Amino acid sequence: MVRATLATFAKRLPFDQSGEMDLASFTPMRIKTEVLSGLTVALALVPEAVAFAFVAGVHPLVGLYAAFIVGLITAMFGGRPGMISGATGALAVVMVALVAQHGVEYLFATVVLMGILQILAGVFRLGKFIRLVPHPVMLGFVNGLAIVIFLAQLTQFQVPGTDGVKEWMSGSTLFLMLGLVALTMAIIHFIPRVTTAIPAPLAGIGITAGIVLAFGIDVPSVGDLASIKGGLPPFSIPSVPMTWETLEIIFPYAIILAAIGLIESLLTLNLVGEITGKSGGSSQECLAQGAANTVTGFFGGMGGCAMIGQSMINVKSGGRTRLSGISASLFLLAFILVASPLIEQIPLAALVGVMFMVVIGTFAWNSLKLFGKIPLTDGLVIILVTVVTVLTDLAIAVVVGVIVSALAYAWNNATRIHAKTDITPEGAKVYAIDGPLFFGSTEGFAELFSPKDDPSLVIVDFLDSRVVDQSALQAIEALATKYEAQGKTLQLRHLSRDCHYLLNKAGQLMVDSDDDPEYGLPVDYDIRTGVMGGH
Repeated sequence: MVRATLATFAKRLPFDQSGEMDLASFTPMRIKTEVLSGLTVALALVPEAVAFAFVAGVHPLVGLYAAFIVGLITAMFGGRPGMISGATGALAVVMVALVAQHGVEYLFATVVLMGILQILAGVFRLGKFIRLVPHPVMLGFVNGLAIVIFLAQLTQFQVPGTDGVKEWMSGSTLFLMLGLVALTMAIIHFIPRVTTAIPAPLAGIGITAGIVLAFGIDVPSVGDLASIKGGLPPFSIPSVPMTWETLEIIFPYAIILAAIGLIESLLTLNLVGEITGKSGGSSQECLAQGAANTVTGFFGGMGGCAMIGQSMINVKSGGRTRLSGISASLFLLAFILVASPLIEQIPLAALVGVMFMVVIGTFAWNSLKLFGKIPLTDGLVIILVTVVTVLTDLAIAVVVGVIVSALAYAWNNATRIHAKTDITPEGAKVYAIDGPLFFGSTEGFAELFSPKDDPSLVIVDFLDSRVVDQSALQAIEALATKYEAQGKTLQLRHLSRDCHYLLNKAGQLMVDSDDDPEYGLPVDYDIRTGVMGGH
């Protein structure tokens, strides 16, 4: 399994057999679009990475290094070209308690372990289980994340007060900020009608920044958040004791971070896939995310995962290949090493305007039209996942949504089971079961029968039913016991081959025979004697 997984992973790398990047399909125009998309993403990554570093309680460079390393590795080896990864708020809110109690070195060790767990998830192909997430949960995830992105931008409308506590902007500063945000959004909206030579978000940032610098408008800039100047991330083994006690501290955090990172990454992978028309790649994305986080932990980064906001910026700016993600990471590194004085002058209003346009483009507005046209349960799941995403975090929201959807599905199937009865010329009573027999429908199944009033031979016909699980087998056993107590015989008919497998696996009811058919033929089975009847 491991060898096959790694072979599949290698086939999907952005390199040809000689190890060189395959640029055969790249035209100069395509390369320009990809590079400019990457530059746009890099500019939007800076305030996000700094802000999430503050949330986690670490130095801004820890967030920037994570954005660079995670973004670079996942861009090169991830499951979906065009996706952007980096430091995220969903992970930062989990890290804050670990950093506060044990320090940043324990965080680096946790990120390494988080990456190893994600690699194992990729090796064992656990990413395929993301297909179990229902569409209403996906809609709730998208809507909730759009709201979270919007709320995260509101912090840029705060300034330090006289006592050091941040307070909301007011007066001319607020109006200038709102005006520049609106200007950026307008440029992004209208610039494609004028030219498509450069990505609209990049044009919005560039024009707004030019106006602010040309007229000396006093509004908050990237430099007001923190200095992004630094060197290359240094390699360092986390300075933590290699003891069982250390593992007990970091393992719970690593599990949570790995789960949150993979859920957000795989859902973003599906979302980007819907836009670009691509599918698959979940196991490869798990491997790439794991490798990226493992490396990041050794280079002083806070770890990360896919970023839906930046991924949307990239895709809608024209980024469709790995080159855009690679460019974004390299531009970010250039900002840290040599271009920090220039980048720190960019007004935050321009970046907020870009993110507000991302919010508008990310929110599934069509989901609002679905209410009243879809089942009530699906509508409630959309609302529930949206609310939980905003109030807690993405992982909890998705788990809650999947559980509620599964329970609703189980309940709907539990109420479907019923039976038609008939009397044969020989006097036997036939119960023709319709609907699945599983844990949720066993009670309804039992209520279909009348052992006391039925004749001596009762036939249960499963032609339109299906025995699904152990609870179903127990229900059949319990029914047989009731008929046996009345001195009557119970037979089963039309059990499909998968039902045979379940019954054999249970080791209780079905005795497999050499002449069992390989296709759907009627089968009689005396449940009391264990004797196979006619075929």
